[in-house]
Amino acid sequence: MQNLTLLDGQKFQITIQRLCRQLIENHNDFSDSVLIGIQPRGIYLAYRVAEELRKILPESNILQGDLDITFYRDDFRRRDSQLVPNQTKIDFIIEGKKVIMMDDVLWTGRTIRAAMDAMQAFGRPQKVELLTLVDRRYSRHIPVAPDYVGIEVDSITSQKVVVSWRETDGEDRIVLVSEVKEE
Repeated sequence: MQNLTLLDGQKFQITIQRLCRQLIENHNDFSDSVLIGIQPRGIYLAYRVAEELRKILPESNILQGDLDITFYRDDFRRRDSQLVPNQTKIDFIIEGKKVIMMDDVLWTGRTIRAAMDAMQAFGRPQKVELLTLVDRRYSRHIPVAPDYVGIEVDSITSQKVVVSWRETDGEDRIVLVSEVKEE
């Protein structure tokens, strides 16, 4: 395995702050907007963005929730092992709101499609935007594009992008993992 660190430490935090500033430009005080993190790893991005927005806009009521998409995925019946769903935690109505959906890595787009389906149980939003920390620009199966991007990564199918969060992994870091072929 060959690892290439794409983002870590202070640059990771600056990227989160930049994304927050871009959100503020488009959503002002967030009175008509909500943040939804996609389980399992998008919730850490949503928590971090919400935390930073609350520092910048202490008077605003930033609504943030977690969305589980386990049974909305198009491949959930094809798995050999039993699925263990995550928790959905949305204690607000999204009807008529601007939803900023968040995930750590956007690759094929299939997770986003599933999240769009799952979100409908909470109302019909006015608008849905996508914020992703890493946009793997190739290999889309679904024609979706993020509105807000931390970093773009050009990678091939055999490579993997791993996002580590200090809350669960002890550090903030994005790594591109490549398998090294033995000759």
